[in-house]
Amino acid sequence: MFLTSNFIPGGNFAVAKDGKIIYSEGLGLASKDLEVPATRDTRFRIGELSELLTSTIFYKMVESGTLHPDSAVQHYYPEFPEKQFRLPVKHLLYHTSGIKPAQENEQYINSNTTSIQKGIDFFKNDTLVVSPGVYEFHTIYNYNLLGAIMEKVSNKKFSEILKEYVTDTLYLENTVPDNPFSTIPGRSNFFDYNLMSQTVNAVTRDLRYCAPSVGLLSNAEDLVKFGNALLYSEFFSEDMKKKLFEPYLLNGKVPTQMSNGWFVMNDRSGRTIYGKSGGVAGGGASLIIYPEEKLVVACAINLTSLTEEYPVFEIAANFLPEDKEETSDIKSNNENDK
Repeated sequence: MFLTSNFIPGGNFAVAKDGKIIYSEGLGLASKDLEVPATRDTRFRIGELSELLTSTIFYKMVESGTLHPDSAVQHYYPEFPEKQFRLPVKHLLYHTSGIKPAQENEQYINSNTTSIQKGIDFFKNDTLVVSPGVYEFHTIYNYNLLGAIMEKVSNKKFSEILKEYVTDTLYLENTVPDNPFSTIPGRSNFFDYNLMSQTVNAVTRDLRYCAPSVGLLSNAEDLVKFGNALLYSEFFSEDMKKKLFEPYLLNGKVPTQMSNGWFVMNDRSGRTIYGKSGGVAGGGASLIIYPEEKLVVACAINLTSLTEEYPVFEIAANFLPEDKEETSDIKSNNENDK
């Protein structure tokens, strides 16, 4: 019903309970032109969920002593000019850096020479809108700059860093940066709405420069594996798990809505939920974790924007106690990507 009511060509959905995947399925089409069905292994663009893997890499680098949250951006990335305020790296994680939002003409670069480093040119010479730590507002530039810093300190490409720190270790076999100039097995076609709200093939977009923020491909099953790892894997220390879901205090008083890319919330029954939804040109995804109930639910689709929310909470309700009503929602965070 979710796919058909929103004219979504295809997607996949997965559920894990008590550390085991109990449901994983692809529905609809990965390609309308070729009538190729979407499967559990089909790779979709996951938009802002890319931030979750990037913040994980950051904290692994912190644990190894490669990065320090309170160090200034210029300490690791001298090419980024000094600003009117000192900018510690940690503010990139919380979207509290004061860096401007991306403009309409800065969303995508279509070039066969695009890189994360090149994408920094869009904003590196701009002054900060506000002092870091004062306000929280989402911009893809925060995580793009964080990715550039990671490349600089490791002397490796972000795709290599992603494999080394996350995907190889956690066996996320279908999570990779998108690249329109490479053949990526299992990659879905991408779709958008036209002015008549009809589903059409999306315009080709190059997301390589924003891989750390919105440019990854993945699927529901890999996202569920990632959620399970946060609950069970010894790869994540208890201290790291705690930090990942802690908000930053604006002006030392008001907690941010996001914590390292995650939303942390409670439903009406008081259950804690970690979650994230996002969308980008040609795709989107959602992931929620109930840490106490050991329940993880994810979905991924191949359409840019939606007229209703992702059905992850509706799916989760089937695996929660019947005496507790689920009412939470996570809205797509893709305003800057439309």
